[in-house]
Parts: sequence; C-alpha cells; structure tokens
Amino acid sequence: MSAGIDTDHPGPATAATKRLVIRGGQRLSGTVVVPGDKSISHRALLVAALAEGTSTITGLSDGDDVARTAGVLRLLGVPVVASPDGDVTVDGGRDRVRPPQDVLDFGNSGTGIRLTLGVLAGLGVTAVLSGDESLRRRPMDRVAEPLTAMGARIGGTGSRCLPPVQVAAAGLTGIDYRPPMASAQVKSAVLLAGISAAGETVVREPVPTRAHTEELLAATGAAIDVSEEHGERVVRVRRSDLAPGAIHVPGDPSQAAFWVVAALLAPGSSVVVDGVYLGTARAGFLDVLARMGASVTTATSGGAAASAGSLSVHHPGGLLRGTVVEAAEIPSLDEVPILALAAATARGPSRFRDVGELRVKESDRLEGVVALLRAFGCRADVDGDDLVVAGGSVLRAATFDPRGDHRLAMTAAVAGLTADRASGVTSVTSWEMVDTSYPGFVADLERLGGCAEVTG
Repeated sequence: MSAGIDTDHPGPATAATKRLVIRGGQRLSGTVVVPGDKSISHRALLVAALAEGTSTITGLSDGDDVARTAGVLRLLGVPVVASPDGDVTVDGGRDRVRPPQDVLDFGNSGTGIRLTLGVLAGLGVTAVLSGDESLRRRPMDRVAEPLTAMGARIGGTGSRCLPPVQVAAAGLTGIDYRPPMASAQVKSAVLLAGISAAGETVVREPVPTRAHTEELLAATGAAIDVSEEHGERVVRVRRSDLAPGAIHVPGDPSQAAFWVVAALLAPGSSVVVDGVYLGTARAGFLDVLARMGASVTTATSGGAAASAGSLSVHHPGGLLRGTVVEAAEIPSLDEVPILALAAATARGPSRFRDVGELRVKESDRLEGVVALLRAFGCRADVDGDDLVVAGGSVLRAATFDPRGDHRLAMTAAVAGLTADRASGVTSVTSWEMVDTSYPGFVADLERLGGCAEVTG
C-alpha cells in the first residue's frame, strides 16, 4: 500500500469487495510495461493446444481471464505448465483433447468461451461451457449460428444462446460466412473450427477486425490465405496440422490506452509504454487521439506473429479537441470508455457512432460509460446507438461502482487520478474485477509515481 491517501471517504465498498482509493491532481512519469495482450494470449494457448507437439509461450497475460482458458485446456487433457519465470509450455495435439469430466468454467471471459466453442466444435468434442453471472448474460448466438451452419450441435439458454452452452460431437464442413457485425471473436471461432473441418472455410469482413488468429495460424503452418476482395478482408483456411514453436505475446494496447490517456489529462505527465502490440486493427485509438490533438510517438519493431513497439506520450499543455469516432476505427470498442473520458475534458463535443455493441460486453458498458462520466461531473448521453460526450468538463472526485466491469473500473481510476485535487478522494468499488485483465494496475501506477491504495 502507498502512504498519503485519506481513506475516510463516503461510499465504502461492501465487505465482500475491494476498493481503490485515489486522490486527484497527480502526474505520472516514467516507463511501464503492460501485461501481455489478452486477445493474443487466449489465441496463443488455443493454437498451441492444437499444434502437434510442445510450444513455449512468453509474455502471456497474467489476468484471470487467460488463466481460465489455461485451466480449461488442462480439464480437456492438454498439459499447460507455467515456469517460475512466467514462460508457459503447452503440450498440444488434436488427440490430446478429450471430453471433460466437468463443466468448463470461463469465469468472466467472453473471448475464452467463444473461441473455445470453435475449437471444440471443430474437434467434435462434447462439453458444457459456462462462467460467472456476468458471462451467463452474454449472448453466444453470434458464434453458435456459423458453427451450427458448419454442422456443429450447440445449445444454450433462450434465443440468444446464453451460457451454459453445450457443444456436441459432430463432423464439420467449411462455410463461406460474412459476420453480421464486426467481431474478431466470431471470426476466430469460425477459423479455429475451420482448421479441423472438411473443405474450405471462408470469413468475409466488411470491417477488418484484429488479425491475431490469422497471424498465429500462419506462424504455425496453417493452410491460410488473407486477401482483399471487393473492399472486404477475406480469410480462407483449410484443414491443417499445426506445428509447435515459440510464441511471444506483446503488451496489450487496450491496457496501454489507460496510461496514454492518463498522461494526456494529468498536467506535467510524461509516460512511455514499452513492448505494446501495434499491429492491424489495434492502434485505432491512437488515430482518434491524434485527431483530438494528442502527440503520441510510436517506435515499432517487427515480430514473427505481431508488430510491437513503444508509445511515448506527454501532456499537451492544453485541452484536447472533441471529435467524431466511428465504430469501425475501434472494431473491438475496448478503448471507448477511456477515450470517452478524454473527450469529457476536451474542447467541444464528441460523438462515438454505432457503439451499441457495448451493451453486451461484461456489463451494459454503454450505459456504464455514461454513468461513469456523470459521476465525475461530466455531461454524456446515449443517442440510439451513439455515445454523446459534451466536453469541456473539469473532473471531480467521485465514488463509482464499475458494475463488475474491469474496463470501467480502470477508466474510473484514471478519472480519479486526474480529477481536481481540491475535490477530494475517489473511491472505485469492486476493484477485484481488474484482476481479470490487469492485476498489476496499481503496481504500475505506483511505478509511474502515482499514489493509490486498495482496501478490503
């Protein structure tokens, strides 16, 4: 714990939860390395499980979401072993994967459950997949529909196929599929099923999404082809035996975004985030910030399956500018909460268009962002599927419940860090949810010179 924080603040967390207590008016300085990219980590584990032999993964995310995927693989008969230095070995192979003796529990991980559905459907393994209360409210129909079209038998609760979800053994045949929404999870589930299906599997994307699955499959020798056709990104894959090898997971850009925005909002701040993935469809938030007047310098270095580099950001010395953000700029929408916080203090209004998909994240993240901004003294509203942020606000300390959503919790932490110091102390309840993706958030905050305390 850090000294200097007054914890006597209204709205304490319940005994069952932790809370983060943080005072505003702080500045950040230094270099930080964020956790391994969560999206790549899930895919690295699943691809290594399918590869015929032993793979070594370095830089794997230490969040609970990824730990759940590793635990699920063990229940499926795939040895996953972590060494003291953090490297992970996976002894993979299709023949190793067998029906589990118990329900596969993914905790809060929507990525883990959806991608594993694709893997198990392709292998013809019967299993029941579930998770925590939040995950059991998240629809799986968007994955179940194409997998069913390939020949899988998948059943969940209600018309949206809510977990628990059962996948039953069945032989699959490739399909030609155009997802109705931009979704890397849907694309990845179909591709991971497709490498075990008969014939060719094709996924057509009018809006390109993160390409981690394609990159990892190509790096492990899959019969995969990526092209541009009639303005769409088209991925083709055929049944393939994957080769084991070494996989490095670079830092998570959606986690880096918290430090980038914190530095932009806290006067006097200067931050470097090192080792961040900066590849296809993941750097859109940087383009948005540049349009708002931020200066973020990138230095990239290539890799076998990803492009990584560093982000250097300094406080601009004035206000950012409001802007219009199209959903296609940030296909996953992961950075919308922290970008909305930047927009709240900017000069002029901002509009985030077509972000209705936020309603089916870990929480109703669209309403959650509005609640967060209002709690900190900002003006924001939902207009259909758009998020509208008025801009021109001065952040004021608040007590905020992130509704079990790790991204809202970390956004609230940045808001508290950069709030007017005279307004008091911010308290973020249910802080334990941050362990799903960034358990070292407070340690990194302190590494950059910030001061916070976790209680409970």
